[in-house]
Amino acid sequence: MIGHVDAPDVDAVFKALADRTRRLLLDRLREQDGQTLGELCARLGMARQSATQHLDVLVSAGLVTVVRRGRERLHFLNPAAISEIGERWISTFDRPRLQALAAIRDAAEELAVSEPVPTYVYVTYVRATPGQVWQALTDADLTARYWGHANVSDWQPGSRWEHRRTDGSGEADAGGRVLETDPPRRLVMTFGDAGGEEPPGGDSVVTFDLEPGAGIVRLTVTHENLADGQALREISHGWPAVLANLKSLLETGDVLPEAPWEMAAPA
Repeated sequence: MIGHVDAPDVDAVFKALADRTRRLLLDRLREQDGQTLGELCARLGMARQSATQHLDVLVSAGLVTVVRRGRERLHFLNPAAISEIGERWISTFDRPRLQALAAIRDAAEELAVSEPVPTYVYVTYVRATPGQVWQALTDADLTARYWGHANVSDWQPGSRWEHRRTDGSGEADAGGRVLETDPPRRLVMTFGDAGGEEPPGGDSVVTFDLEPGAGIVRLTVTHENLADGQALREISHGWPAVLANLKSLLETGDVLPEAPWEMAAPA
């Protein structure tokens, strides 16, 4: 049974970030996402009980997301909570300048990256019902509005799905296979090129998990089996933009205004 879900509290975020040990945990997850409790403890020389207490605070604040894989609990950095705080004080005019600085920093950090992170996790909270969020993920007309591409399929396990352009050509830029459906709670699908040819290592896999709360839905997107670090960087920009547009459409009835960056589709 899924428990009550609340949107992140700004006070809880600041409280979580005020502790040096918790900031170190976030730093370790930024360096290598998807770590187990044991891996985090080993890297920080910390007792499991102490690490668990700090991680519980980070999870409650929405800064860390836990994904179960069998008996393991993998911890992922969730930038959404910090991003929402940034949006409160960063003006539209400041954003392009800050993005340029971030691009320079990312280019410098890229030289120090030895191995790509294989999995990306993003969590957002949408003021809607699970049925409405599910429809937004699977309805061709709705995806065309907030994604710029129409996602077309019968959404049955084993079926093909296509990520079709909305420029009138009807051509598909990407697509894959539907692996699992559990409306309105879970959708799993491969994400590859439009031709259906598997890249080396196979297509990446996208999972949407919907958890109902009091008038909101906690939407977790997990993108696994990424080809390399470049793919990770692309979806790290693409998914937040797509999901922000989805959230705006369901909460306000309209998509976000045109932004100076591209609403890139994860691939």
